[in-house]
Amino acid sequence: MRRVLALVVAGTLAAATLPAHAQDEEKAPYRPTPQQVVDRMLALAQVKPTDYVVDLGSGDGRIVLTAAKKYGARGLGVEIDRGLVRDARAAAARDGLSDRARFEIQDLFETDLRDATVLTLYLLPEMNRKLAPRILEQMKPGTRVVSQEWGIGDWQPDVRETVAGTEEWTGWVKERGVFLWIVPARVAGRWQVERGDAAGGFALDLWQEYQMVDARDDRGGVAARFRPIKGSEVRFTVPAPSPLAGDYVGVVEGAMMQGEFTTPAGAKGTWRAARRGDASR
Repeated sequence: MRRVLALVVAGTLAAATLPAHAQDEEKAPYRPTPQQVVDRMLALAQVKPTDYVVDLGSGDGRIVLTAAKKYGARGLGVEIDRGLVRDARAAAARDGLSDRARFEIQDLFETDLRDATVLTLYLLPEMNRKLAPRILEQMKPGTRVVSQEWGIGDWQPDVRETVAGTEEWTGWVKERGVFLWIVPARVAGRWQVERGDAAGGFALDLWQEYQMVDARDDRGGVAARFRPIKGSEVRFTVPAPSPLAGDYVGVVEGAMMQGEFTTPAGAKGTWRAARRGDASR
């Protein structure tokens, strides 16, 4: 059996000695992803023609090829097995997809993720965990990450499903987990919120762990309850009896947030916020 890098993404579970900086000789057998699972992963990510799909450890290229053929998306498959890359390129040429489906021999830890809008993964758990900081640092808020079989460390998925697929190497139908994460905007810090009405402004101290946000009033700011962040979208509630009570919805743009609020009485208005520094402890 050919051996490929233990970091196979949505196209295969690879088997190869990893670079020293990635992991000490963890190996896994090459296993093509069942097409039923491929289809569900891309559907869960809501792939569109405008998307750029990156598949780390792409094996025979079926994730990227399916994204290009079925959805008209562009894609990059990253793999270290030269034979698998050669086969994937040949398949792209045969199907007339070479302009949209590209395959490179590359260490996945060196892959630039900044332009990706969808990232697909079928990696060992430790590999997923080590990729998490790179994903959060490079990928823009709102981009989608889909993994088969294993999660990404302690980062809880936004969606989890079970999908049945026929394994090509055994002919058996097996159920496996498919997980979706939406990369969250970074909102940790001290924010000054200004409402567009007579109620005035208030401070928010925010701490963040992935998409989960904890808001406290340690420095006299307003207490608020945040829902999980979805991409650049934020939703929080300031409870009564505060004169600033209401449901707030908005979007994050770097060090700024803005949106609309609705008071308990049904009145509506706008709000803006600027990050002023770190949250206090």
